Amino acid sequence: MKILYLYAEVMSYTMATIREFSLNYGAEVHVVHWDTKKLTPFQHQPVNKVSFYGRSLHSIAKIRELAVQVNPDLVVVSGWQDKGYLQVARMLKKKGVPAVTGFDDQWFGTFRQRGASSLKFYLKLYFSHAWVSGPYQFEYARRLGFKKSEIVFDLYSADLSIYNDVYNESIDTKKKRYPHRFLFVGRFERIKAVELLVKAWHKLNDKRKDWELQFIGNGSLKSFLQTQTGIMVHDFMQPDRLKDEITAAGCFILPSRSEPWGVVIHEFTAAGLPIICSDVCGAAPVFLVHGLNGYRFESENIDSLVEQMLKIINCDDQKLVEMSDVSHQLGQKITPSLSAANLLSIVKG
Repeated sequence: MKILYLYAEVMSYTMATIREFSLNYGAEVHVVHWDTKKLTPFQHQPVNKVSFYGRSLHSIAKIRELAVQVNPDLVVVSGWQDKGYLQVARMLKKKGVPAVTGFDDQWFGTFRQRGASSLKFYLKLYFSHAWVSGPYQFEYARRLGFKKSEIVFDLYSADLSIYNDVYNESIDTKKKRYPHRFLFVGRFERIKAVELLVKAWHKLNDKRKDWELQFIGNGSLKSFLQTQTGIMVHDFMQPDRLKDEITAAGCFILPSRSEPWGVVIHEFTAAGLPIICSDVCGAAPVFLVHGLNGYRFESENIDSLVEQMLKIINCDDQKLVEMSDVSHQLGQKITPSLSAANLLSIVKG
């Protein structure tokens, strides 16, 4: 089995599934990825039978040559805006190779999306199948012209080897003394609404009790965050280093203004954290049960966010431990193994 990945950025969750192909299926995987102007400084580690190629060093002609040389049984494309990727996908599809588009966009029925759905026949020139992250994305794929039989699920999976370990290593300590710390991990950008979270934190004022707020990541709003009082700000951390910070956290918050999926929700539920997230987060219907392991709030509504944060603050520690346990259970809904098996089901027919 040979798989060709034509991808945007390689992330921790991308690598989790790629390792499954190599280690459990014996597949030979070739990954072309964007290696410049990355959104995050994540560094992938070497994996047996997996080869990586920086997109900046490979012209369209070179990618075509690589595709001919590899002669893959399957090609996966994430990054429709890369014309080189599209050309190679179309070339392989013409040869009968399943060409899969992976996407996490939600269907909102906007003018732009309706325009895209009207071009469904154009899209099918390049792709035979869609690999979607969840139910909202399934609807979009259907509107883009893919039959139900041409759509598979679980595009993304958290690296459970990391986040399950965090839960297993921390749950006994949390039962003795639950950490009172809200945690945000991600890009410090307006789309993530980090400034809204800061405003909500200030609005809580003395209602915070002994709770803390920590930000981990990078982005253009870093300097803004660093000027704010009463919060902790840390640079982006590789997954192994992040584990200690997750152990010290009691609730994960994702206040995004737009979040097609949000793998971090999967990661932190698996790690056993209660979740607060905005109602635009695509992963929430899968990993968050409102009132059971966390709370949703109305996007951009600061009062709604404050209300949900207060619910966590006013919980007793036993309740928080129970929410932690439920989060961990929900975090097992999707695994790297299931993600890989879904994709390979296309080839196995």
